[in-house]
Amino acid sequence: MEKYKVGIIGGTGMVGQRFVTLMENHPWFQLTVIAASPRSAGKTYEEAVAGRWAMTKPIPEEAKPLVVMDAQADVEKIASLVDFVFCAVDMKKDEIRALEERYAKAECPVVSNNSAHRWTDDVPMVVPEMNPEHLEIIPFQRKRLGTKRGFIAVKSNCSIQGYAPALHPLMKYGVDKVLVCTYQAISGAGKTFERWPEMVDNLIPYIGGEEEKSEQEPLKIWGHIQDGKIVKAEGPAITAQCLRVPVSDGHTAAAFVSFKGEAPSIETIKQEWANFKGRAQELELPSAPKQFLHYFEEPDRPQARLDRELEGGMAVSLGRLRPDTQYDYKFVGLAHNTLRGAAGGAVLLAELLCAEGYIDRK
Repeated sequence: MEKYKVGIIGGTGMVGQRFVTLMENHPWFQLTVIAASPRSAGKTYEEAVAGRWAMTKPIPEEAKPLVVMDAQADVEKIASLVDFVFCAVDMKKDEIRALEERYAKAECPVVSNNSAHRWTDDVPMVVPEMNPEHLEIIPFQRKRLGTKRGFIAVKSNCSIQGYAPALHPLMKYGVDKVLVCTYQAISGAGKTFERWPEMVDNLIPYIGGEEEKSEQEPLKIWGHIQDGKIVKAEGPAITAQCLRVPVSDGHTAAAFVSFKGEAPSIETIKQEWANFKGRAQELELPSAPKQFLHYFEEPDRPQARLDRELEGGMAVSLGRLRPDTQYDYKFVGLAHNTLRGAAGGAVLLAELLCAEGYIDRK
């Protein structure tokens, strides 16, 4: 099969580096362009990330000699060289919104890891196993942008991956209220322990904007399309606290859930999780986990170090489901924040867009 030509905008940052590693040997995608800020432009990728390569895997050989392009100055040229781009830039939100729209208007589909367009009401924010039907908004967005090929699709926040997928198959039982505390790895801030020594033996009870995202983004995912816009769901009511913890990778969530009527049994919930498959599994997309939701019976699981790499870091690990004194139940969830929660989730979304015909080869 002829591969799709792919560009990575913001390829030198931590999520950009993760995108580069995920393109290595990808069965559908060929890394063709890497773009970044003017200070990296003109250097080879190997030169541009020298001294700040944060991945455990070495730089892929195919990426090393690519000459980094200027993400803002070379939009038209980049758009002419690729079938679509991933975007993971570190800029102000209004600048990101403008840049992503420039790529879309240059007839280049954008699959974004950034939060800037998550609340644009005709931009789909998709977890492929949860709301693939939201891709049907793309024709409305193209009409607004005046494009034939170009559009923007985004993935959701890394912090919701440990609990929203677990709640999804339970929504039919009337999920009413959710309280969640997330314990988030330092790679979510684009950092390593070498670059953030203050995090060793420490916990920071604040991550800017994260609690609002954790409370609101699932409601857009559970929303519906109406009059060319995605209307967010009215419930469940979610309240969140988000803490930065001294873990390299893997966001853990402690979740509490109540149902409107009679709550399903623990056995029913475990069965729903075990049997749950989404569109990504039906289509057997290359990055899709075979088993999306894994439940561990051991009382001390899931653990970040042991379980974050499950199914290539694309599965969600669950455990400790039990009755609660204030809510109906509580459980613990874990997702790899730079794989399922960031670059890997965006790659899976791009695979879904290709499989469903929203991205074609030029």
